[in-house]
Amino acid sequence: MSEPLLKVRGLKIGATIYPPGEKSRHIDIVHGVDFDLEAGKVLGLIGESGAGKSTIGLAAMAYGRGGVELTGGEVWVNGRDVLQSGMPDKRKLRGAEVTYVSQSAAASFNPAKRIMEQVTEAAIGQGKFTKAQAEERARALFDKLGLPDPDNIGERYPHQVSGGQLQRCMTALALCPQPDLVVFDEPTTALDVTTQIDVLVAIKNAIRDTGVAALYITHDLAVVAQVSDHIMVLQQGAMVEYGTTDQIINAPREEYTKALVSVRSIQHEEKTPTANPLLTVKGVTARYKGTSFDVLKDINVDIHAGQTLAVVGESGSGKSTLARVITGLLPPAAGEINFDGRTLTPDLATRPLDDLRELQMIYQMADTAMNPRQTVGTIIGRPLEFYFGLKGAAKQKRIQELLDEIELGEGFQDRYPAELSGGQKQRVCIARALAAKPKLIICDEVTSALDPLVADGILKLLLNLQKVENVAYLFITHDLATVKAIADSIAVMFQGEVVRYGPKSQVLAPPFDDYTDLLLSSVPEMKIGWLEETVANRKMESAGN
Repeated sequence: MSEPLLKVRGLKIGATIYPPGEKSRHIDIVHGVDFDLEAGKVLGLIGESGAGKSTIGLAAMAYGRGGVELTGGEVWVNGRDVLQSGMPDKRKLRGAEVTYVSQSAAASFNPAKRIMEQVTEAAIGQGKFTKAQAEERARALFDKLGLPDPDNIGERYPHQVSGGQLQRCMTALALCPQPDLVVFDEPTTALDVTTQIDVLVAIKNAIRDTGVAALYITHDLAVVAQVSDHIMVLQQGAMVEYGTTDQIINAPREEYTKALVSVRSIQHEEKTPTANPLLTVKGVTARYKGTSFDVLKDINVDIHAGQTLAVVGESGSGKSTLARVITGLLPPAAGEINFDGRTLTPDLATRPLDDLRELQMIYQMADTAMNPRQTVGTIIGRPLEFYFGLKGAAKQKRIQELLDEIELGEGFQDRYPAELSGGQKQRVCIARALAAKPKLIICDEVTSALDPLVADGILKLLLNLQKVENVAYLFITHDLATVKAIADSIAVMFQGEVVRYGPKSQVLAPPFDDYTDLLLSSVPEMKIGWLEETVANRKMESAGN
């Protein structure tokens, strides 16, 4: 048998950490991982944050990011151990034999340079192609990846293309030097489901047509099932299970893998609406200051006490803008908002304290929603002091009650956000919102940045708190699996309008309008061949029309 393109043996990766007030110490991140990858094959690396997926992927380039050290083992690429290579050889490896596609194309491209210059840079710099040859190859890749106007799109700047188009440009950048191996690091996680499916098709076709090998890193098993030949499941830096995609998806052996396969198994029964809505959005139209374009157009929705309205749609549909209007951050151009029997003033600055207290918000990125210099106790305690004047022992007691409510318990009051996991940070943000004793909480993509198992725990927590506190949720998301798990009613938004609205059982039942049908059919299923089946169905529908 021929030697595998990539051979990893006993890979160990660590880092030195410097805890505040303590001596520095070494921690192990990856614990002796072994695997092979043949030319033209795709290996999916799956696991939660901190499992070591990206760290292993970057090790294929003999690279340790952010102070990470490759402390042991072997990484063989094309028959040589690249960990033993000198820096000149490693520079030749990166961008020539092995290339990388990051999660955020927007953060990876230089906004001051045209796309073509960046896509061809490595291919030219590594001496693989002349400038003319690299540009010709780039245009061919733009066409292969389904980008519009492939002959000219390279002349645009990154901000002049959509997120999905820029992600495909980044795939072209990785393929342009004609590498042997591409590391795809969560390349569709930041995209809407409707955009994700186009990018997945483009990536899969490009891998097939170029014959390149790939490591595909993700925390979404449904996504990796569409592109991988084999899957390696990781947890806390160790391999839990390795097998063919079919075996991992349909016959997982280990308990952790079974949990990943069965995630989002929440069954939430739709509740009957109460007589009077808690919040009514009536004929709301909104535009941003200094513009004449309506970003919201005649929005009409209700939210009932103790229930959840899910607002779903792709980026730019107006979901978060609706939240800004409800909270008073963006005064509407027309319409009104009634809350608990009274009309809310349009501007946040003019709202009474009770209106502020009873309407709270939890943000998508817990990292940026908390002051990193404040302890958990201080963060949760601020609304207790601001709204209720609690101090001293009474405040400490209530903080601990809230920590118990979000299932964190003892020992967290004195921790800083940096000492918490992603799921724990989001739980602290939930506790901070609950501290105000709100009647309505706006949850803006609160699980989209979390791993499936962690997100599942947050959703179960929110549902349990709703039963106990009778709090209502406006849940903004583009994840249809989340909607099915927690919603009582659904509003589907598209280009600033509500195109479908009603109880969950009605909104998710056919017949569908075109956009809702597209949205629902774009949610990846944990089924091999789903991607090809979906694309074929769309082609048939398009031909029929």
